[in-house]
Amino acid sequence: MTTTPAKERAARRTRSTSLVSSLRQGLTAWLGRPLASFHLLLAVFGLLAVIGLVMVLSASAVQDAQKTTLSSFGKPMLLDALGLIGFYLGLRVPLRWLRQFSPTLLLISGALLALVLTPLGSGANGREHSWFTLGSLSFQPVELAKVALALWGAHVLVTKRALLSQYRHLLVPLVPVSMVLFALIMLQPDLGSTVSLGIVLLALLWYVGAPMRLFAVVLGSAAAAVVVSSLGSGYRNTRLLVFLNPGSDPLGAGQQPLQALYALADGGLFGRGLGQGPSKFNYLSNVQNDFIFALIGEELGFIGALVVLGLFGMLAVVGLRIAARNTDPWIRLVAAALTAWVVGQAAINIGYVIGLLPVTGITLPLISAGGTSIVITMMAFGILANCARNEPDAVAALRSLGPGRVGGLLRLPAPEPYRPPARRKPVRPSTPPRGSSPRATGRTGGSRAAAPSPEERRRVHRSAPPTEYRRRSAWRSGHGRSTEGGRR
Repeated sequence: MTTTPAKERAARRTRSTSLVSSLRQGLTAWLGRPLASFHLLLAVFGLLAVIGLVMVLSASAVQDAQKTTLSSFGKPMLLDALGLIGFYLGLRVPLRWLRQFSPTLLLISGALLALVLTPLGSGANGREHSWFTLGSLSFQPVELAKVALALWGAHVLVTKRALLSQYRHLLVPLVPVSMVLFALIMLQPDLGSTVSLGIVLLALLWYVGAPMRLFAVVLGSAAAAVVVSSLGSGYRNTRLLVFLNPGSDPLGAGQQPLQALYALADGGLFGRGLGQGPSKFNYLSNVQNDFIFALIGEELGFIGALVVLGLFGMLAVVGLRIAARNTDPWIRLVAAALTAWVVGQAAINIGYVIGLLPVTGITLPLISAGGTSIVITMMAFGILANCARNEPDAVAALRSLGPGRVGGLLRLPAPEPYRPPARRKPVRPSTPPRGSSPRATGRTGGSRAAAPSPEERRRVHRSAPPTEYRRRSAWRSGHGRSTEGGRR
């Protein structure tokens, strides 16, 4: 018996449909496991860290060939080792401790940002004061300020979440403190780090539910400030003009943006091979820092660049999944803010490498060479992984089935289940003074105030003027009852 071509095509379609269906069911079942977010985040972190180390060593081969030393090899390895220690600390420390000490961490970050402006700080080309330098190692306090603002800002917003419908509670003290940090960073001056810190602030306001008109005002003011600062500074003005006209200065300020595009085009689909990119030898100076994505495109090709983009996209999905699956509102805000910071910084770096944004000097997280950036970003990944282990399903599994392979290997303690803060008991008002009216005490001839009945509350609310309504609503709030009524 022979089969017709139509039947063969139908059979192939059926087999492909069943294969896709089984893969979808298997993926859905795996994502439903309690520790799926934790394992996905570990995979993304490991792949990005390995790619970054390999590409930095490939870019640093030029310096090793010129200096005939292994300093360019040993320093990235040392920084990654320090970063892994930071990752473990972020994963190991209980989240309640991080929330408790977040104000102290923010104060330390602000003090360091102020101290770096003194002669104790140093910078590049005598133009900036952004680092504390100790021998061959340096520390940039603005990186610590990003994590501190995310932890402290989430703490403030969650503490005041019942009052966030009012602008003064939504913006104060978060926005004034952020403005102080912005001012200290701009005095260095460092526009790129200011933009990164602004991403943290906007993420906190966005995920806490701030109104859209507030973002219109904030983004408009930020854009105006960036334009004014760019016009008032020589090198920022030059970068803006080069972005608007890339061919205006091909041998000066426009050399790196143009050579980055040439390197990406030269890589093709599969790249020229690891370590075989010629641009790092002749054209792209310090390619291991801001323009390392161009080297990835040149040596690993479009496929390698697509893998890096896919990993950051996966990080965005996993980070928001961690935020959505948690119960603690502080953990939700912290996970969302840290995810937005890392992914947003990566988007800005890749955007100006491919010519979509002006050059700002922002590094590519976990991939670009940089001491403080690598260590603090790895610590942020550790905090994100800690948030993943505090998902309700993960907490139940870890406390009932044990720490698992990764937790047992790293000796991680079982996370504590989330307990919402207990409601305060109603506080009875003190004995009213003599001569007070029965209506004020709520009881004729008595010395203690009693809560009015529901029928009396409805009658009073219907007949009372606005001032009387606000007074009685405040009185009821002091008794631990929810205030009825709409906006005033």
